[in-house]
Amino acid sequence: MAEKTLDQVPASQRELFEKGVAALQKNNLDYAVTLLFQVVKNEPALYEAREALRAAQHKRAGNKAGGLFKIRKFLGSANTLTRGQLAMRSNPLEAIVVAEEVLNEDPANVDAHELLADAALQSRLPKTALLSLEVAFKANAANRRLAEKLADAHNQLGNRARAEKILRDLLSTAPDDPSLNEKLKNLLATRTLSEGGYEQAATGGGSYRDLLRDKEQARSLEMENREVKDVDVADRLLREQEAKLVEDPSNPRILRTLAELSLKKGDTEAALEWYGKLLATTGLNDPQILQQIRDIHLSRITSEEKALDASDPDHAAKLAEIQGRRTKFLIEDARRRCEANPTDLSIRLELGDLHLRAGRLGEAIAELQKAQNNPSKRIAAMNLLAQAFSLRGMNDLAAKKLEEALKEKPVFDDEAKDLRYQLGTVLEKVGRKSEAIEQFKLIYEQDIGYRDVMARVDAFYASQG
Repeated sequence: MAEKTLDQVPASQRELFEKGVAALQKNNLDYAVTLLFQVVKNEPALYEAREALRAAQHKRAGNKAGGLFKIRKFLGSANTLTRGQLAMRSNPLEAIVVAEEVLNEDPANVDAHELLADAALQSRLPKTALLSLEVAFKANAANRRLAEKLADAHNQLGNRARAEKILRDLLSTAPDDPSLNEKLKNLLATRTLSEGGYEQAATGGGSYRDLLRDKEQARSLEMENREVKDVDVADRLLREQEAKLVEDPSNPRILRTLAELSLKKGDTEAALEWYGKLLATTGLNDPQILQQIRDIHLSRITSEEKALDASDPDHAAKLAEIQGRRTKFLIEDARRRCEANPTDLSIRLELGDLHLRAGRLGEAIAELQKAQNNPSKRIAAMNLLAQAFSLRGMNDLAAKKLEEALKEKPVFDDEAKDLRYQLGTVLEKVGRKSEAIEQFKLIYEQDIGYRDVMARVDAFYASQG
């Protein structure tokens, strides 16, 4: 089974989905969860509906009370998850539904997210699995089992660069683990096949003889993967690859190698040229290549900044011009990635943050309002949105958004401290000083050294005599 888009499901399900989204936007959360849960139950491969359901679940959970409700919810979740584990053996799609039943009441339940992810991977629904794995992994980043599953989901989606990073991070703590090494080996082999044209040859679109014509290929590949410390070696490898390119001008693996060798030599201009040709040849927006291009541009801007003479009378003006170019580039790059991946709300969060830093408050609010529908980035987006409201003088809206975010924070971590501190300062601005000091006191009880909380609270008690 493959994940579906809205135009691939029956009209009745599209109508149900639209009603669910409308209910979510109107804050009619019980109705939104009911409708969207029905959609994913009928169309488990409709990712857009599941993403909307997750947003509704998280938002509704923030409005529920604790105490006895939490105890009952926990006991009910345990029984339901046992039923889901049994369903996994024969019907993984049923297990997905069972997991969603738990998440309807407890959207932060890591066990339910893991069950859902396992069932989704088994059902070939990697985006659905990834949505839950990101939540579960964020809650327990040290869990190797979750990390491996996250890498598998990214691999299934073709995000091999991300999958490779996760596996390499795991190997950094267990370099001799045979299972992890085998996984990484298989991942790299798959990536080489897709980039080097081997898959095309296997399906009749090319010749293995052509791909392996160079008798010295194995030796050259080994040298390419070594750290290039000697300029002469780099130059020789570049000449070898350029000669191969003459015979096979559209080979993406050769183009990538030329770009990487140029970069190791410090020739960023040539590296950008080769990466550009690679993108033009493949016609794909490879995230790793785009990230590399982005890093090159930023490093060149940083080099310009470091080269400035602090004694130059125009130093401040030149520095401001360079920093302005950096901000403009970052915004344009994030906007381009948003256009290429309109459903990736994490990029929306990045773009909103950049607009906020640049003082573009209207643009920031627009992007952050979309980004807050991403369950894993929701609270961060709400925090930034509150800052944008406050900077625009809308402190009542800022306070409301911060209070909403705090309802969704189950633990008192650094993010919760930041939210409470922001809320305290906003409440001060609107004259609600007694409520503001209560926020600072809550932080004081847990972390006396946080920002200037100690000074604020001590001054308050001193004023009380």
